[in-house]
Amino acid sequence: MSSGRREIHLGHLAAAAGGVCLAWASLCHGGETLVVRGDVVHTMAGPAIAAGVVVIEGGKIRAVGAAATTPIPPHARELRGAIVTPGLVDAHSVVGLSGYLNQPQDQDQLDPVEAIQPELRAIDAYNPQERLIEWLRGFGVTTIHTGHAPGALVAGQTMVVKLAGTTADAAVLRPVAMVAATLGDSARATGDGADTKSPGTRSKAVAMLRAEFVKAREYARKRQLADESKRPDPDLRLEALGNVLARDWPLLVTADRATDIASALRIADEFQLRVVLDSAAEAYLLADQIKAAGVPVIVHPTMRRAGGGGETENLSFETAATLAKAGIPIALQSGYESYVPKTRVVLFEAGLAAAHGLSFPQALAAITIDAAKIIGVADRVGSLEVGKDADIAIFDGDPFEYTTHCTGVVIDGQVMSTEPR
Repeated sequence: MSSGRREIHLGHLAAAAGGVCLAWASLCHGGETLVVRGDVVHTMAGPAIAAGVVVIEGGKIRAVGAAATTPIPPHARELRGAIVTPGLVDAHSVVGLSGYLNQPQDQDQLDPVEAIQPELRAIDAYNPQERLIEWLRGFGVTTIHTGHAPGALVAGQTMVVKLAGTTADAAVLRPVAMVAATLGDSARATGDGADTKSPGTRSKAVAMLRAEFVKAREYARKRQLADESKRPDPDLRLEALGNVLARDWPLLVTADRATDIASALRIADEFQLRVVLDSAAEAYLLADQIKAAGVPVIVHPTMRRAGGGGETENLSFETAATLAKAGIPIALQSGYESYVPKTRVVLFEAGLAAAHGLSFPQALAAITIDAAKIIGVADRVGSLEVGKDADIAIFDGDPFEYTTHCTGVVIDGQVMSTEPR
């Protein structure tokens, strides 16, 4: 796919400065009627539409189709671009808990005090004013699955937010999405000063996790006793794990080694959990088992630094394509590193995955509708369909070409950016 660069045009704006300000304020209001035109519109709900249009009213999509046959409300404001896609969905990030300064005061993504802390809520630490949010949004990212990071046996909860709003409550799409766990070296206690509460071996890590689920299962049973005097006092930790046992919340398991991925699948089977694999550098070694278990994978960032070895030494640029070919549901992510860059851009991750085996539709789906399905928000975002949230990214060419710019971003019908990036 190729196309010349095109600038966004805001139709019918007055030339006078005062008129421009008034029109811009009206355009940014969620209730304003907005029309987005594209040489190609990728709805992710059907075939791409040549010379397409998306009509937005009240923050929702009201019509999608060919511009020649789709009724356009009179006096609607317009944005134009070469390529129009749904707003991009980052399937796993820590942005909002992890900040760009990389200083203790803006690093809330991981509490190392205890090995198991499922009661920690992402919404209580999320900072919607973090500058990385605006930076990601400029590349067309409109929704992220963020929260507690890998690095503890159970680090805490995750959430899904829109990259808009001045408070966590205004930004949130799902206050609890998953509970984040890690199986592997980063969750193990090592060295002379290691925390004795953390597991020292892989078998102990799995044993500790199993023991907590057994406790949570017994706790849930006792909380249902008819005799209230025999019910245990509320326990936030066991309540959170109880939600995982009840399959209300998936367990997001970061595991890169094949042996750790296999352990995650065993735990899922033993306790009948909804598990989502995260990173999964060696997932291609267990593709048949993952497919049989019905477990989706949020694939490691393609450009993740392997550090010359360690658990990610066997990651591949082709992991996403290999898993997709095996019929495993996948999504792509910006990921997490303890050092800068504190975040990658999922658009670039998809572009590289597309260069290494994923087709264009597969790569775009992995950062739109397929990502939305895995994190549980496909009823709201991920595709351009009537009734869904009006989250849109506009590009001046093929989104996966290095020289292409994102030239417009709309979230809930509000224009968030029109400066090419």
